[in-house]
Amino acid sequence: MSTEISRTSLNLEPAALDEIKHLISNRAIEGETVLLNMGPQHPATHGVLRLLLELDGEVVVNCIPDIGFLHTGIEKNMEAKTYVQAEVMTDRLDYLNNIGNNLVYCLAIEKLTDLDVPPRAQAIRVILTELQRISSHLVWLGTHCLDLGAMSLFLYTFREREFILDIFEMVSGQRMMTTYLRPGGLWRDIPVEFEGTVREFTGLLPRRIQQYDDLLEKNRLFLERTKGIGVLSTEDALSWGVTGPMARASGVDHDLRKSIPYSGYELYEFIVPTHTDGDTYARYLVRMEELRQSLRIVEQALDKLPLGPVRSNNRKYVPPPRSELSTSMEAVIHHFKLWTEGFSPPKGSVYVGVESPRGELGCFIESDGGPKPYRVHMRTPSFTNLQILPLLAKGHLVADLIALIGTVDIVLGDIDR
Repeated sequence: MSTEISRTSLNLEPAALDEIKHLISNRAIEGETVLLNMGPQHPATHGVLRLLLELDGEVVVNCIPDIGFLHTGIEKNMEAKTYVQAEVMTDRLDYLNNIGNNLVYCLAIEKLTDLDVPPRAQAIRVILTELQRISSHLVWLGTHCLDLGAMSLFLYTFREREFILDIFEMVSGQRMMTTYLRPGGLWRDIPVEFEGTVREFTGLLPRRIQQYDDLLEKNRLFLERTKGIGVLSTEDALSWGVTGPMARASGVDHDLRKSIPYSGYELYEFIVPTHTDGDTYARYLVRMEELRQSLRIVEQALDKLPLGPVRSNNRKYVPPPRSELSTSMEAVIHHFKLWTEGFSPPKGSVYVGVESPRGELGCFIESDGGPKPYRVHMRTPSFTNLQILPLLAKGHLVADLIALIGTVDIVLGDIDR
């Protein structure tokens, strides 16, 4: 963290300095409080996030997030590709929710084209999406505890995450950027060892979650760093548009898997964990219970896993199976045209939302009838949830700010698009 405190040390142009004057107090302008840069290169900001802090001693008077350092132009790049080619870009948005990003994009295309998805593909999508949620929460827990000085949890959670990444590699050939979900189903069927490996993991993880709880739930140091820190009321959560575990820890009982089911989530029994305290500790409890509920969903999906195809038979939008390419010239031609020219959905616009590990993840697509999307826009939860940080941080110590950044669980690739 920089220790320079003058206004000129903020590396702002005069016009930019004028723009933020209304965001900071007169005490800062007159030099009675300290203006401090935190980031963008700072390990506790979980990415290239810059925070402009106004401090009175070690107490945060104001906190202004400054984003845009990771801007990739992914949405505009997607508009320059065919619908199928653009999917690989979604993996790079929230790099802890790759399969969830694939899912919302595929659901939007399927809604736009009225494309069916076979039941087996729906069930496999649910299994992989919930494993991705577990993986994301494990990364959150490990890094959050690392920020607070608990090194052991970081090593334990990444040990379990490796198991999940091995499963992703088994089905797709890639540990993270899988692009395994495709419009109309999946890239290919799961291998024969998939079910046994996933059941091994679901049998292992409950004991590991209990280990995490034993280390943290009644740990005095952890409680002092999280209880009563960053309290977010139900009213503020609703008025700021906060979603996901952040909102549910403040008493907002909202989960798109329940309220607007997709991919067959209405077939599974699970509860939506909520809490009323709204502090950092409550958000920890909600995410820990979400780990257990995701395991319940995965086990139910495995038990109900139907047989059958994993891709739609709609040849207008879905390429033919590889097995047909050696026996049918028409299949070869169709495959070639789909991958070189793409498909052209009807004109119109659609929006689909799913429940990502961080909250509501939405995909808006506008079609002009051509093979490339006219407009793609992602409604990302990290961008929305980050806006609440100034409200949470005011009146707390700088050390508490570190815990608050972690409890929001932001991914900068999800913010700078």
